[in-house]
Amino acid sequence: MVSRLIFFCFCILFSAIATTATDHIVGANKGWNPGINYTHWANNHTFYVGDLISFRYQKTQYNVFEVNQTGYDNCTTEGAVGNWTSGKDFIPLNKAKRYYFIGGNGQCFNGMKVTILVHPLPTPPTSATMAADVKSSDSAASLVFHKGLVGLRALVLAVASIWFGSGWI
Repeated sequence: MVSRLIFFCFCILFSAIATTATDHIVGANKGWNPGINYTHWANNHTFYVGDLISFRYQKTQYNVFEVNQTGYDNCTTEGAVGNWTSGKDFIPLNKAKRYYFIGGNGQCFNGMKVTILVHPLPTPPTSATMAADVKSSDSAASLVFHKGLVGLRALVLAVASIWFGSGWI
């Protein structure tokens, strides 16, 4: 009974860790400042629905506006969808779409602008796709590494099941 409880808690913990959102800090350690290539930064990240984008800056000098493509292209805040001024802004990415962010007070013209494409969450594999993957793989190890986290989760659950003797698998 205790081993099943531990196994259940382990499964819940592993699932929670595997599904947490990513916080993408704009500009990484350089933050939200003029003269930084944010296009290059954005191209090195993959954004999914449920992730966060966060802006770190001196709140007495800068701010962040979410605008449409016209506002982004022309560096205007007219018709802005959102405005943040805290210096540590955490913005949830709740929809699969292209987002446009700019700095106000003319800072957009100094490079403080970034656009990101947010993708829908990947759909979990079905039993049919997993069976097809098993047929196309040479070994169980290639299945685990080919499917990444999903395969790793299955491996961890199998090992935990054997270790605790729950017999659930």
